[in-house]
Amino acid sequence: MRPNLRKQLLIIVLALLIWPVLCRPEGVYAYTPYSTNYKDGYGQLVWTQSAYYPVGALGREIYIPDPKKPGQHIYSPLKQPQDLFIDSKDELYIADTGNNRIIHLNEAGDLVRVLDLKENPFNKPQGVFVDKNGDIYIADTGNKRVVRLDKDGKLLREFKRPESKFLPASFKYDPVKLIVDKRGFLYIAVLGGYQGLLEIDPQGQFQGFFGANVTSFSIIDMFKRFIYTREMYQKEISKLPGAIASVTTDQDGLIYTVSSDAQTGQIKKLNIAGLDQLAHKGEFTKPGEKTSFGEIAFSNYDHSISALTDLTVDSDGNITAIDSKRKVVNQYDSNGNLLFFWWGDDGAVTTKLGLVKTPTAIANNSRNELYILDGENNLVQAFRLSEFGALVHRANHLTQDGKYEESEAPWAEVNRLNAYYTPAIAGLAKASYKKGEYEKAQELFLEAGHAQGYSDAFWQNRLVWFQRHFGWLMNMVLAGLAGLYIAKKWSGRSGWGRKWRSRRSDENRLVGQLKVAFTILKHPLEGFGALRYEQKGSLLSSTIIFILALASYCVMRAGISFIFNPEVILDVNLLIVVVQFLVIWLVWVISNYLISSIYRGEGRFRDVVYGSAYALFPLVLLGLPITIISNVMTLSEGSIFRFLYFGVFAWVGLLLFWKVQSLQNYTVGETVINVSLSLFTMTVCGVLVFITIGLTKELTDFFYSVFQEVTIR
Repeated sequence: MRPNLRKQLLIIVLALLIWPVLCRPEGVYAYTPYSTNYKDGYGQLVWTQSAYYPVGALGREIYIPDPKKPGQHIYSPLKQPQDLFIDSKDELYIADTGNNRIIHLNEAGDLVRVLDLKENPFNKPQGVFVDKNGDIYIADTGNKRVVRLDKDGKLLREFKRPESKFLPASFKYDPVKLIVDKRGFLYIAVLGGYQGLLEIDPQGQFQGFFGANVTSFSIIDMFKRFIYTREMYQKEISKLPGAIASVTTDQDGLIYTVSSDAQTGQIKKLNIAGLDQLAHKGEFTKPGEKTSFGEIAFSNYDHSISALTDLTVDSDGNITAIDSKRKVVNQYDSNGNLLFFWWGDDGAVTTKLGLVKTPTAIANNSRNELYILDGENNLVQAFRLSEFGALVHRANHLTQDGKYEESEAPWAEVNRLNAYYTPAIAGLAKASYKKGEYEKAQELFLEAGHAQGYSDAFWQNRLVWFQRHFGWLMNMVLAGLAGLYIAKKWSGRSGWGRKWRSRRSDENRLVGQLKVAFTILKHPLEGFGALRYEQKGSLLSSTIIFILALASYCVMRAGISFIFNPEVILDVNLLIVVVQFLVIWLVWVISNYLISSIYRGEGRFRDVVYGSAYALFPLVLLGLPITIISNVMTLSEGSIFRFLYFGVFAWVGLLLFWKVQSLQNYTVGETVINVSLSLFTMTVCGVLVFITIGLTKELTDFFYSVFQEVTIR
């Protein structure tokens, strides 16, 4: 073969290999300098394909007419921009705070105009909003006003601090963000406004506060209120609810707020009555638990709390919020369920497309593309949905609309691309449930960790099982009742029952000692008295009961159905469970004995040990049955389960109380004091242990530092 022919063939082969790579869609091979993640209902981090990829930067080159040289232009970049709004034409409005102006860009990022009100200049404007008529509303923070301009930029009206007797005199009117509803009512977020959004009608009249956050109330606050006098409590620093940082609206007119200094409910979806539609709505939110927003990849990352400062809502109802401290972009669906969050290393000296140094605002256009305003780099970065992100959005939108069967195909494709992405598994489970495939749905809901879905599917499977086996079950019940009746008649005629009841209790000493546990359940004071005065307990019997109680507790922690105990999905560490049980029991025994010795107690240390072990007997009896029952119950029977579960521990607590009363020969009042002091001593011991561990670590680090210093020198 001639050399030229070989060379030509080699070029053709290489071209065939490279061509498919070059022809991939941009969203497939585009490099993203950030990691995209998801967290399941148990807080486990899942790495996913990029949901968005950066496509460009806008607003870097802004040239305005030179006032000194007509016909020429000068470079006038953004300076500390604080807000971004995209209108129905996909044109951008930027609150250029440092330059006291509003920048209007077209969709391509070219300058359309500069709004600066020459006759009445802006002063540090921080918010901008454009209604459907094209009127422009600007939160002119430095001038303590909101201005309304027409679509040509002509001043129509100023909204200064409204005069109203219902508006507190201490209220500071520093508008930072705003929206306008279909009626023309303004909803204004003011700096530090813990009262909520300021609602003003089109004439500038105050209508009230809207969507205020709730003040958090901890156990410490309750304790202070209980023991502090009025004068002491008044000297406390006022505890105020978190202030609303930003506000936006969706196509249906619902109002969304975000708060940067709230622990829960940072994002709210408010209806016309001001009620939050996202509270307790997350699919993985536990009953009674408040929804929390603001994700973090690793618990020790940056050691900072969530600081959500702005949000936007796309046409599918998906909510995207930015965390200005951790530089994290969080995206949730219309019900507050997490879809994605992405973050990158912003410590690099050079600026990379896709990394936002200081995100100050976020908005989306009609194609659901995201635009993030970077307050440090003074530009806007644009992000487009990747194929994976678009697929998730389409499947999730169908699920949110109740079209479960239609969503099955896109969810199956998402699951094929990422088998660990929980929303895809949950979506497939819902589709299977809708089609009546309850066994498959139950397996998928279990894999997704979706307790409510698993409970519903299990209820259906349980119903089918009972329908199929009802006759067999009834025959078994009838046979059992007949067997009991026959056994009772036979024992009465043969005298076997009387012989059993009259058998000598001292035939086996260990058996007799263990039987005292049943006596304690029926007559606690007499049973514990038998341990103290009749020597009915021993080290061996107490150890047996304690080991059985410990084993029963371990079975409960590891075997209770995951809908009541989600930890079982994460492989419960039984070693930690055993250590915790042992430590708490031992500390109780020591604390209670010490307090009893000081407080006129008559019981010996041996009596305290034996009694504290025998008091655990309800765990031995009911631990396994409760575990079994939990696995045949649904969430609708949760109240029954919780009654049984907490009832066991309440029973143990009562037995410990009666143990102290009987063994120490106390009255009820003295027993209450003894138990209270014992619990207080346990708390003090726990605090001392933590302090000791902390000091030991510090001392170890000190000696290690000295060792390093010596070895280096």
